Amino acid sequence: MTGTSGAPTAHSTDTPPVRATYEEWLGLVVIVLCCVLVAMDISVLFYAVPFVSADLTPSTSEVLWMMDIYGFLLAGLLITMGALGDRIGRRRLLLFGAAGFGVASVLAAYSSSPELLIASRALLGVAGATLAPSTLSLIRNMFHDEGQRRAAVGLWTAGFAAGAMLGPITAGVLLEHFWWGSVFLINVPVMLLVLVLGPILLPEFRSPSPERFDLFSAGLSLAAVLPVVYGAKKFAEGHLDGTSVSSVVLGLAVGALFIRRQRRSRDPLIDTRLFRDRAFSTAIVTTTVVQLAMLGMMMLSSQYALSVLALRPFVASMWQLPAIATLFLGLTVAGVLAQRIRPAFILCTGLTIAAVGFAVMSLVTADSGLAVIVVGSSIMTSGVGMVVLLATDVVVATAPPERAGSASALSETSNEFGGAIGIAMLGSIALTVYRREVEDVIPAQLPAEAGEAARGTLQAALEVARTLPEPSGSALERGSIEAFTDGLQVAVLTGSGILLFVAVVAAVALRPVRIDPKGEGE
Repeated sequence: MTGTSGAPTAHSTDTPPVRATYEEWLGLVVIVLCCVLVAMDISVLFYAVPFVSADLTPSTSEVLWMMDIYGFLLAGLLITMGALGDRIGRRRLLLFGAAGFGVASVLAAYSSSPELLIASRALLGVAGATLAPSTLSLIRNMFHDEGQRRAAVGLWTAGFAAGAMLGPITAGVLLEHFWWGSVFLINVPVMLLVLVLGPILLPEFRSPSPERFDLFSAGLSLAAVLPVVYGAKKFAEGHLDGTSVSSVVLGLAVGALFIRRQRRSRDPLIDTRLFRDRAFSTAIVTTTVVQLAMLGMMMLSSQYALSVLALRPFVASMWQLPAIATLFLGLTVAGVLAQRIRPAFILCTGLTIAAVGFAVMSLVTADSGLAVIVVGSSIMTSGVGMVVLLATDVVVATAPPERAGSASALSETSNEFGGAIGIAMLGSIALTVYRREVEDVIPAQLPAEAGEAARGTLQAALEVARTLPEPSGSALERGSIEAFTDGLQVAVLTGSGILLFVAVVAAVALRPVRIDPKGEGE
């Protein structure tokens, strides 16, 4: 079985690479299953919250921790776990994570209190962080042929992207027939399958000269990521206060200290020299931006479907299927084009298509219905599919094999940051416009508490409107919906501009880069 030695990079080689056998492709199925579940658990609780609240009666703060703790720890531990996999073995770390993910899923499903569910979600985040970097770094060592590796990376990318979008759909289906714990129990049989097939189909790989594990740097990486993600989420909720700002500043300061330590350390968790490679750095920035766009789009479109159109969660989630289909279309097109065309052109084209999709979404109004959102999001995800495949492939191809775990962790961390920033930035823009415009339609005689609720979210404004006599109720309902759609328009136009700017950057920075399907790159 192949996979225990270094794979060729994007640079030239003297001998043709060894092509993968059916064993490696079956191993890839195991890897993609892990990807789907890790991504699904980011969003699978969205529609289950009302059922959890009815059963466990958590406070508002506890509900937020149930939702956020998984992503917090997943983002905060990716770099640490990527470096650990380089040292102790990537297959070993993946199997350990699969076992932990299964156990934590059972604990979450049968939680009898909010505190236990929060703790279980935290364990899921730790286990997910061991799975994510191991998956991509194993692909780096299983698929040596450039064309095969690109196809494998495409499937890996599809697993993560589709998993995030399938989370609400899966929850909607399960909650129609079972209790809320079923959204976690679905993980268990898949992880059992990974534990059985992983030792048979996946190769082991570790750095040939394992270095000392820097525990202090691991703590610094966690202390850098968590405050930034926390502050970003607070921004998305409209809390632009001292706590959220200081949280981000603290995280950035600790991050600077972490980078400084990595540059001076003989045994760094991440090799900062990777960022000297222009292709690697540009690919990391590009993946961050497309995740910003996709997660921001998912948040805004789901709010429109649930609040403006008043769709049931299951029905609203099913309208995401066209966007998932075009995501796979984009991945397929990029894989075909990459055999003949340089990455710069494909990335620039994909980012431009995604920007056009955002521009289409800006045509949404209070009366436009779901068609504009579905068409715009489908165009956008087709462009995202083209970008994530090539950007991830560049990251994998340019990293040395002994640092594949760290490079994979950086790629995944950029995805998590991109998602958090997208939700925070686009959400804050939409909320700012909403609050400014809804002020004009709130009745002067409305009690202060009800008025503050109406300023906070569209859903709260609609609930307040139902309690008011006519015509005040209808005026508040109509005005708040128009304020929300105006905010959505400004947010997606901002996202479109960012995508176009990065398209130009990628076209210039990656112009000399070529990843040849035969491994004879320039």
